[in-house]
Amino acid sequence: MSRLKAALDPRSIAIIGASENPNKVGGRPVHYLDKFGFKGKIFPINPSRPEVQGHKCYPSLKDLPEAPEMVIVAVAGDNAIGAVEDCAARGVKVAVVMASGFGEVDAVAGKAKERHMVEVAHKAGMRIVGPNSQGLANFGTGAIASFSTMFMDMDRAEGHVAMLSQSGALSTVPVGFLRQKGIGVRHTHATGNDADITVGELAIAVAEDPEVKLLLLYLESIPEKKYLEELAAVALDRDLPIVALKSGRSEAGRQAAQSHTGALANEDRVVDAFFEHHGIWRAPDMRGLVEATELYLKGWKPKGRRLVAISNSGAVCVMTADAATSVGMPMAKLAPETDKKLKGILPSFATTTNPIDLTAALLSNSRLFGDILPVIAEDPAADAFLIGVPVAGPGYDVEAFARDTAAFGKQTGKPLVVAATQKSVADEFAAKGTTVFPTEVEAVSALHQFLAHHELMARTRARSGMHGKPSASVAISGATTMLNEADSLALLAERGIPVVPHRLCRSRAEAVAAFEAIGGPVVVKGCSADIAHKSELGLVKLGVKTRDEAGDIYTQMEEIIRKHGARFDGVIVAAMAGGRREIMIGAHRDPVFGPVVAVGDGGKYVEIFRDTTLLLPPFGMADVKDALGRLRIAPLFAGVRGEPPMDVDALSDAIVKIGALMADPVANVMSLDLNPVMLDSAGKGCVVVDAVVFRKA
Repeated sequence: MSRLKAALDPRSIAIIGASENPNKVGGRPVHYLDKFGFKGKIFPINPSRPEVQGHKCYPSLKDLPEAPEMVIVAVAGDNAIGAVEDCAARGVKVAVVMASGFGEVDAVAGKAKERHMVEVAHKAGMRIVGPNSQGLANFGTGAIASFSTMFMDMDRAEGHVAMLSQSGALSTVPVGFLRQKGIGVRHTHATGNDADITVGELAIAVAEDPEVKLLLLYLESIPEKKYLEELAAVALDRDLPIVALKSGRSEAGRQAAQSHTGALANEDRVVDAFFEHHGIWRAPDMRGLVEATELYLKGWKPKGRRLVAISNSGAVCVMTADAATSVGMPMAKLAPETDKKLKGILPSFATTTNPIDLTAALLSNSRLFGDILPVIAEDPAADAFLIGVPVAGPGYDVEAFARDTAAFGKQTGKPLVVAATQKSVADEFAAKGTTVFPTEVEAVSALHQFLAHHELMARTRARSGMHGKPSASVAISGATTMLNEADSLALLAERGIPVVPHRLCRSRAEAVAAFEAIGGPVVVKGCSADIAHKSELGLVKLGVKTRDEAGDIYTQMEEIIRKHGARFDGVIVAAMAGGRREIMIGAHRDPVFGPVVAVGDGGKYVEIFRDTTLLLPPFGMADVKDALGRLRIAPLFAGVRGEPPMDVDALSDAIVKIGALMADPVANVMSLDLNPVMLDSAGKGCVVVDAVVFRKA
């Protein structure tokens, strides 16, 4: 936490606008600093009071006996600007600006005020949190520089979770959810408009706290990627999971975010790809942000995702299997030896295959859990466990079930969850330290998140070791120029990307010669750096069968191009490329995230079916194959109805090379569109048939 130590662990805190009333914005921080045991110096500032909540009060910053490391600016509107100027002049290290009415309400004048405050601060070596910030709260040190109402009824119950948010409410709402589960937090910080210290930069400092075991983020905008990339690297090095909730998935949501924190919109699918690339799990909603928290804090090191389910209800077994299948968790096939041992323990009407249905046998024999769990624990196919007890009451020894389950969990050291709807049953399991969910669907969902996130982090760590640092963003401002198709194909060929055999012809005679060299039938296409969509102008002719036809088409296409006032760069005569599937490969430079590569089903309907997936360089063959496997057309790659598999290796190699091209700052490629790329059977490769490349001018 070295570079932002004064924000998270200050030795002294002043409050400008301090109030005697703990229910006012200026009174809450003073109250909280006392309540949560802050050990540093507290300096209330209010010219109308000699004392605030038992602390000596000062008229102004200049009257303090020393320069405080942190100042909480709890005055409203433009008064906050003057307060920031005073802080900078006094030698303050960090100012937490709570006032609103800046960039979140006025993108011009409000942002200008923010820039002024930041400029004043930076000239003096000071940093700013906010404006429009609810404040910072570090329960590990008691430095609660916040006015959140949530903390009024909280005791000092620090934990191992950190929650960082651009929104004030969303910095504390998850804390409320976690408190209901008995889970404490160590940090909860709201950065507001991110005018200076962004939520990403602050999160890096928090991630360096060795007591933090899970980091949660709420983001409404990502104006730059560098801090999140650095955060991800720090987290992977520490094996610290990050779960992020990024709002603004819809256009309506992005507009609402703009009026909330002055956020900039990000393309949502690129955000997905960015998080995945850096091992960050993206939560779909608030429940998804927090529901698996307890699992992350268990310290489990899972080895796989095969699930074993055990219940006294056949319906729970069926619904667990359905839920697991829907998220891609296979039900483990137990070894024959395990099945044999279970048959020797369970009555004949119980089910010994996974999921294991104990039926009513549990009512007559409360030792069944204790008898079968050690047997299942020895099965090597089991990676994780779910125990469902939907109904229990008189006649059921629930305390024994809970005790045996807890012992089983310790014995295996593998992820284990319980689904129990009845509060009395759930409480027994929870009291023994087992993680409990109301339903099997919620239990499977949380278990899936935990296991899939662990796998994602492992893949990200492996990729980081193989491919090095992420590519830097190249500025996309300024003019771009489109290469004609011949130059586009030449650029790809230089990079080892297979392109269709072709010749650029600048006369009728050259077109005839190209036909004879390539051999018919051929494709004839007009070539101009001013025309991207040739087919709409009649500049693409397929299946040209004679040399005279090729020559005539050359003449026609030259006339069409010149008629439209476009540059005439010649005519391309190309071989008719075969293949079994048309694939699309595209790429562009996102203004925030840098190079983005898209791959998916190609052809003329690409914009209708939108079966694509995104990758962020650098990436390797394994990353590409994983991405291709998520496409709707993925089953076709393996071959169906007796067809041979397609050459996914060749396609993946081409996509990796496209990623390297986009990441190469010397190449200056701003975007490209390769459609179609003809994919053939295994061993026969793939070939780029049509290409449009834009470079920085």
